Amino acid sequence: MIALDEDGDMSEADAPDVLVLRRGTHGMPVEQYADAIRERLPDRRVELARTPAAEREAIRSATFATGMTLERDLLEAADALEVFACAYAGTGHLPLEELEERDVAVTNASGVHGPNIGEHVLGAILGFVRRFHVGRRRQDRREWRHYRAHELQGSTVTIVGLGAIGEAVAERLEPFGVETIGVRYTPEKGGPTDEVIGFEDKAFDDALARTDYLVLACPLTETTRGLIDREALVTIDPEAVLVNVARGPVVDTDALVAALRSNRLRGAALDVTDPEPLPEDHPLWTFENVQITPHNAGHTPEYYERLADIVAENVRRREDGDDALENQVLP
Repeated sequence: MIALDEDGDMSEADAPDVLVLRRGTHGMPVEQYADAIRERLPDRRVELARTPAAEREAIRSATFATGMTLERDLLEAADALEVFACAYAGTGHLPLEELEERDVAVTNASGVHGPNIGEHVLGAILGFVRRFHVGRRRQDRREWRHYRAHELQGSTVTIVGLGAIGEAVAERLEPFGVETIGVRYTPEKGGPTDEVIGFEDKAFDDALARTDYLVLACPLTETTRGLIDREALVTIDPEAVLVNVARGPVVDTDALVAALRSNRLRGAALDVTDPEPLPEDHPLWTFENVQITPHNAGHTPEYYERLADIVAENVRRREDGDDALENQVLP
């Protein structure tokens, strides 16, 4: 329970070392997240605020808080906050300007999704290689009839975005004998792919023309919004497959539907869409060569465990006087 002083406020002595906000993710109870942090920090006080009132009270004196989001009105009550550990990899939904004005350090969950999304991408690619969707349809019809499949070995896979997820995808593709092309803002940094290029039109177009499987694992920015548009879908080989685990608006949805209707794409595996959620009457639902998952690639039973590793490490760093936090994105 949260201890309050005689004025009804949490006293500084009773302030938690880590405050966990009440919203969870992926349908997993947020209590699991708090328990995982407690296991790693047994000598610190880890407090879970279970109600809006408890959140507002606890945030007043908390110096280190973590959660999926931090609403502006809650931030206004955070008089002592020094670190907010965002439990998502993306931080665009946070009031970043206000956090910066208050000199609050912000970290994210980068790296937490690497293994599970890497596996999701690999599964999607192999599903299209061996055309399991065709086999499933014939199974449903109890129809024993052979069909043609493909082979991944010798293919070219282009991975747009070489962060933790893109790197995980590249690592999992290594045993399959494929050529890999990585696309990133700073190609001079290199990466785990056979070739690394930037977003320049000619280099990117040349890569698309050689691509058999196009994996989108990049953040949504001014550069990547609408990156896969009509021109890109004309440039890419008609036998190519698109896998999007980035954000829906990286792909021009109307252009994608047009390409699928005119057989200018072998298929698509979409974990994200634009719009999202995808409306029930949207044409993307109707294509037999489109696999749709409800933004589910990020789900893993290890989510809170990996998050807790980051939080615990950063609590220790602060106690040791280390200003450089793991996954720090602000300031």
